[in-house]
Amino acid sequence: MYRDQTVAVIVPAYNEEKLIGKVLKTIPSFIDHIIVVDDASNDRTGEVVRARQGEDARIVYLRQPKNEGVGGAIVTGYKWARENEIFISVVMAGDGQMDPKDLPRLLDPLVEGEADYTKGNRLFTGRAWSIIPKTRYLGNAVLSFLTKIASGYWHVADSQSGYGAVTLNVLKTVDLDSVYKRYGMPNDWLVKLNVYQFRVKDVSVTPVYGIGERSGIKIYKVIFTISFLLAKLFLWRLKEKYIIRDFHPLVLFYLLGFVLTPVGIGFGFYLLLLRIFFGSVAATSALFAAFFTISGLQSLFFAMWFDMEYNKNLR
Repeated sequence: MYRDQTVAVIVPAYNEEKLIGKVLKTIPSFIDHIIVVDDASNDRTGEVVRARQGEDARIVYLRQPKNEGVGGAIVTGYKWARENEIFISVVMAGDGQMDPKDLPRLLDPLVEGEADYTKGNRLFTGRAWSIIPKTRYLGNAVLSFLTKIASGYWHVADSQSGYGAVTLNVLKTVDLDSVYKRYGMPNDWLVKLNVYQFRVKDVSVTPVYGIGERSGIKIYKVIFTISFLLAKLFLWRLKEKYIIRDFHPLVLFYLLGFVLTPVGIGFGFYLLLLRIFFGSVAATSALFAAFFTISGLQSLFFAMWFDMEYNKNLR
């Protein structure tokens, strides 16, 4: 137990035969349960885990009947923790990229009642730029910015970090079956937490790379896929939080911004083509294009500011 509270570590694993054994050996003794969720691996991951079970009675081995993605594996672990009334559940990847020494920093805010979900942030340290591969760092930065807008947690960064701890109350509140099952799970998770008004805290963790981990993620594909997912989640959050549960005028500002901004930019581009190919353009037309664009952008900025103010107590 950790400070008189039960804690389970959930380890989603897919083809991690080389590193899963090391991960399991380094999990601290104050962790009550280690839930390894094998996402239908086709290597020796299961053998390694079962061999380790003989040395560590805390290990519970769950195998998915089919590959569901990292989000699906995490949800399976969350369901086990919910059914067994575990107070805090922590997600640690099976590839060794999450330092067990950071666990107390994730657990303390939950035990002390300061937060409902704590999330590792590898960008707090100045070493992140030199440790994290540059394409992943830049891709993460783009997705982190988009996740701020979509989730309403403007104080949260490093959105793709899966190193997080959550309380039992959250697992009993959120519909786990609706959680996104692939790589965009952390983004989807934050949006859902915001709708239910849960407090989220970013915690500094150590970035770990170059230990033999393998990643099959194509950054350029992931950015477009998750960006589209975030756009849907953003609209869903506006509907659920600011229309159905409690109406807020920021919805109208967003609507106005979404209409006026593209109209102004499109009209301005049309006038630019007229000017280039057909000569002069009426000054009033240019003023209309500028007015629509500026008004649209102002509406979007006001909506974002309202969103930040409404959610400032969720940190």
